[in-house]
Amino acid sequence: MVKSDIEGKFALVTGASKGIGRAIALRLADEGVNVAVNYNRSEDAAHKVVADLEAVGVKSFAVHGDVSQVDQVQAMVSSVQDAWGRIDILVNNAGIISDGLLVRMSDTAWDDVMGTNLNGTFHCTRAVLRQMIRQRWGRIINIGSVVGIRGNIGQVNYSASKAAIIGFTKALAKEVATRNITVNTVTPGYISTDTVDVLPQETKDRIMTWIPQGHFGEVDDVAHLVAYIASERAKYLTGQIVSIDGGMAI
Repeated sequence: MVKSDIEGKFALVTGASKGIGRAIALRLADEGVNVAVNYNRSEDAAHKVVADLEAVGVKSFAVHGDVSQVDQVQAMVSSVQDAWGRIDILVNNAGIISDGLLVRMSDTAWDDVMGTNLNGTFHCTRAVLRQMIRQRWGRIINIGSVVGIRGNIGQVNYSASKAAIIGFTKALAKEVATRNITVNTVTPGYISTDTVDVLPQETKDRIMTWIPQGHFGEVDDVAHLVAYIASERAKYLTGQIVSIDGGMAI
């Protein structure tokens, strides 16, 4: 295990059972951070992540919660705080997509995406913030998206939810800046995850023309950045939108 300036801290990572969330949880564990693994539907996968984290030598447990539901978020955060006494690092990673052109988009597709991606970020952050203020230390790291910056056809709901997180980040960073709490958003581009891997090759080829580096990113690229932002080395970094997208947002 790599010793670090955040060794022994306690983190809650939402949507951590797979993909980017799983990679973030594992990378924080490498820094000596104890991680609560939130999941909604993927219980077995979440428990596998917990086992992987414990194998590194940190404390971990899986905690269920649909972040779009405020009562479930409150119960989730309470269970983590009851177990560990504190949450030092919150990574708002949980997110969903429900793509389609706006002219045919249902109310459900809009509400579900906004509910999880934007409202979930709000619910989780509000639930941990008061305790972070009391302890005068905290890291809130939101996972946005390149399409929240540049938009994308067929993703009006998703783009809107991720763009709103940018405004959320900047405003909250100002509110808590004097409390030694930083608030930042990481905006990944196209990362090799299950969601991207199943895209038709024709779609992948088209996306590749948008990326100056000419290839998709890896989950560890995002995880390394999140670990840096969580550390004391990034104590003067707040209110920032940090793109990691192979140049796509240029």
